[in-house]
Amino acid sequence: MASQSSFSMAAIALLLGVLAAFPTIAQSIGVCYGRLGNNLPQPSDVVALYKSNNIGQMRIYDPYSPTLQALEGSNIQLIVDVPNTDLQNLASDASAANDWVQNNIKAYSGVSFRYIAVGNEVIPGNSAQYVLPAMRNIYSALSSAGLQNQIKVSTAVATSVLGVSYPPSHGAFSSDALTYLSPIVQFLASNGAPLLVNVYPYFSYVDNQGSININYALFTSSGTVVTDGQYNYQNLFDAIVDAVYAALEKVGGSSVVIVVSESGWPSAGGTAASINNAQTYNQNLINHVGQGTPRRSGKALETYIFSMFNENQKPAGIEQNWGLFYPNEQPVYSINFS
Repeated sequence: MASQSSFSMAAIALLLGVLAAFPTIAQSIGVCYGRLGNNLPQPSDVVALYKSNNIGQMRIYDPYSPTLQALEGSNIQLIVDVPNTDLQNLASDASAANDWVQNNIKAYSGVSFRYIAVGNEVIPGNSAQYVLPAMRNIYSALSSAGLQNQIKVSTAVATSVLGVSYPPSHGAFSSDALTYLSPIVQFLASNGAPLLVNVYPYFSYVDNQGSININYALFTSSGTVVTDGQYNYQNLFDAIVDAVYAALEKVGGSSVVIVVSESGWPSAGGTAASINNAQTYNQNLINHVGQGTPRRSGKALETYIFSMFNENQKPAGIEQNWGLFYPNEQPVYSINFS
């Protein structure tokens, strides 16, 4: 019996070692918390809703004080955005960046800040020139506060930064985006920070229904849909992410990891927007990202679902229908995060 029990202990130890080596999928998934609604719950109730649903990561789009106060001591990992309207000021004024970090980061020592997203989907565009200088100033301010190793500085981009996306191995940034992204990628690589990317197979499908099957977009294809050299693609999400990885590699960003800072599917208001499709996409996304993509197989892909609530102050149509929950905190459809 002694030998059997020691075998059992060894087996358990081995299993625990394996579990420790592979973080659970739940740790790879967060949810974006937007506030463009006049009927949304109080931030303290929102944090309680995250915790009761085992959602361990959150993205917010500005350093809203009541949200930050509610997050104190919660252990929820946070992406906080520098709003696009603040970029020019923070780019041109190091002391303004210092104040921003002091007021919005240092003042909330009980919040588990993970990333600061300096701007959302501003590259390319009129504000693109401010992104890197603002990132540098925020990074310097974090360094002054001794937080540069704890909190990574990045920016969030749309997949429209790609000039070529098919096949994934040909992925390359457009010339307009490259002007700004090339030095940003060097900054990310030198600081061990990820690139935040908003990835929406929904829009790719809706814009290309003649050539993209909805099963490929919803993770429900029964087998390989696209073969790209050594890589086989069974879903559009992986193909989009790997196109960005290929683009990063072409500009010296092989070491830069992608974090999917938004992804989701609307439940109403437009083409293929239904509760069934939204539930199918988001549940399959949660179940899938722990295994990585073909180019980064076996490496869990940190991903944030958009979004926590239906937001009634967004434009009518699909924009109001991305939520996992209604404003009364009832689920739009059942979803399992664990």
